[in-house]
Amino acid sequence: MQSHISLGKVFGIKVGVHLSWVLIAILLTVSLATRFSVINPNWGSEVIWLTAIITGLLFFSAIVAHELAHALVARMRGLPVNSITLFALGGVAMIEKEAADPATEFWMGIAGPIMSVFIGTVCLSIAMLLGWSLGESPFEPSTPLMAALVWLGWINIGLAAFNMLPGFPLDGGRVLRAVIWYVTNDAVRATRIAARLGQIIATLFIVFGIFQFFFGIGWGAIWLAFIGWFLLNAASSSYAHLELSQTLRHLDGLTARDVMQLDCYQLDSKTTLQDFVSEHLLRTGGRCYFVTNGQNLAGLVTLHEVKGVPKELWASKTVGEVMRPVAELQTIAPETPVRKALEMMIQADVNQLPVVSDGRAVGMISRNRILELLQARAELAA
Repeated sequence: MQSHISLGKVFGIKVGVHLSWVLIAILLTVSLATRFSVINPNWGSEVIWLTAIITGLLFFSAIVAHELAHALVARMRGLPVNSITLFALGGVAMIEKEAADPATEFWMGIAGPIMSVFIGTVCLSIAMLLGWSLGESPFEPSTPLMAALVWLGWINIGLAAFNMLPGFPLDGGRVLRAVIWYVTNDAVRATRIAARLGQIIATLFIVFGIFQFFFGIGWGAIWLAFIGWFLLNAASSSYAHLELSQTLRHLDGLTARDVMQLDCYQLDSKTTLQDFVSEHLLRTGGRCYFVTNGQNLAGLVTLHEVKGVPKELWASKTVGEVMRPVAELQTIAPETPVRKALEMMIQADVNQLPVVSDGRAVGMISRNRILELLQARAELAA
């Protein structure tokens, strides 16, 4: 999930916000203000709203801490972490690789809930030092500070409990996956079981939420159903990703050199756009061309770059002026594994990658070529 607003870095990990978070932040603040006004309307509107805003910010900071715990454990276990993004239903740490062993999966999964329990316990402990009693109703603290601490305490402990539900991709599902993986020594089977349990739990959330709504519980029930819908999609995506990974095992041992297209079109950087269109694009139907300076790769030009230039300028503009320079291109070496090349294309949202050796373009590898290869192997195996 991509963030739309950057909040900076924590321990070198980028933290950002998805736009969906903004709506939830507003709703949470309004909800907290309503709750605090019920606890003690004599606090006054300014104090109530200030307490609600600060409490909301601290809660989202706690979510970042939860995800940061996942990320730091992943980093300690040798897995690269790209970023943390806050979104409508919480946060997500973008860890670029899967765990290589069940111990890594276990500690990555449980680190977040442990952090949430720790934060919740600290908040409740401070509230008790200020005079709040654990046997007291959590909705009747006597001061704004105590009200904020008690709410943060219980909500973080509740967050940990929710995340420990044994269904993938929740943290509890990851812990369950690690345990099954350890017992069976089969990561694929463990993922299948955890993902299926995640789908069952998500479906129960949806059914229960709809049932509660029609029996007059209100919009809170719809929110529960929405959470179930999100979890169902996430669990289904995890399962689909597993099946894709199994399919991609057919690519193991293959490199870009094995599958790259060799007869790629190449243009001199001084070729005009008019000549490029009339002599190449319209004659060959190709959509991607290397631009060279002598024998060295200078860049890449596609139909997209041509369409960005008015037709009346095609006779005076060269492909070298409109191309994407090689410095801006993501390229791979001939020895790059095909599976890695496909992952790079998916991450960069491109359909092909130039294969470059010693500064020269030696071929092009595309998603279509990889899919054709997979289809051929699947048909032979059937």
